[in-house]
Order: sequence, then structure tokens, then C-alpha cells
Amino acid sequence: MIIRFLVAVALFYLAGFGIYLMTMPAPVDGPKTDAIVVLTGGAGRIDRGLRLLEAHKAKRMLISGVAPEVRPGELAHEYKVSADLFRCCIDLGHEAVDTRSNADETADWLRTHDYKTVRLVTSDWHLARAKLELVSALDGDATVIGDGVTSSPRWAALLREYNKLIVRKVALLIGRAT
Repeated sequence: MIIRFLVAVALFYLAGFGIYLMTMPAPVDGPKTDAIVVLTGGAGRIDRGLRLLEAHKAKRMLISGVAPEVRPGELAHEYKVSADLFRCCIDLGHEAVDTRSNADETADWLRTHDYKTVRLVTSDWHLARAKLELVSALDGDATVIGDGVTSSPRWAALLREYNKLIVRKVALLIGRAT
């Protein structure tokens, strides 16, 4: 009986992991949003956000999780975009240190600006959990559209992220948001 239960749990886990892999989101050309939020930490994320902003897919952009010593001019130079774009339309969030604090920082920023729609840009493998955290932090205050940046993570990273996603879903389901 216990062996059957463990086999069932293992099959359920593997099926869920397969679904997680098959549903990793790609970049979205979809609708214009009030804002774009880019979570730092992976290659191509800021580039993707800047391209979307330059294409007028949103009014403003937050880059969440930026190191405290980084200044807008440094990023403008590094990403070869106008410093004017950073002055007018890009905010740097220096408070977040992980996905949950990214969500809190983003939710506060969206409420401050009274934005109702946001495009969340992060790596494809990270988007499911990042979106889960942000939707939870917003508590219905805004609509979140996921925009996954294509990446090539190692299997270990995918398994680790899938496990984190399961733990957070369970924690939120039983009311343990913290």
C-alpha cells in the first residue's frame, strides 16, 4: 500500500514537472500594458524590457532587484540606450533580493502609479513562480501578463525551480504567504 502511494506521488510529481517544462512561456507580443516590470538575475531580461518599452508596449518600466550602487546612467550606457529613456520612463528598484521581495516591490510600485496592467519579464523557467508571487502580492489590484525570456537552464536549475514553485503553491493554498 505504501509503495503504491509513493509510486503515485512520484508519477504525479513527474507529470507535473513535464507540464511545467512544456508550458514554459515564450516572449509575448500581446497587448500593450500600463507598465513593464523586469526582474534582474538572468541574461536577456533587461534587453527584452528595453525593447518592449522602446516599442511603446507600456508607459513605464521598473527594473526590480537592482544592486543599490547601480545608477540609471550606468545601465543606459551598458545597454546602449538613451539616458533620456531612463530619466523619463524607467525606475530602478533597489529593495528586492529574491522573487518574493521582487513581487512586493513591484506591487508597491504598481499601486503608487495606479497601474492596472503589467507585463512581467523574467526567464522562461522563472516566470511561473514569479507570476504566482506577483499575483499574490497584488491581491487582484492589477492584471499580470507573463513574458518569458528564452533561456537554456541546466536540469538541476529546472528541478530546483519546480520544487520552489510547488512549495510556494502549497504555502499559498494553506494560507502561509510569508
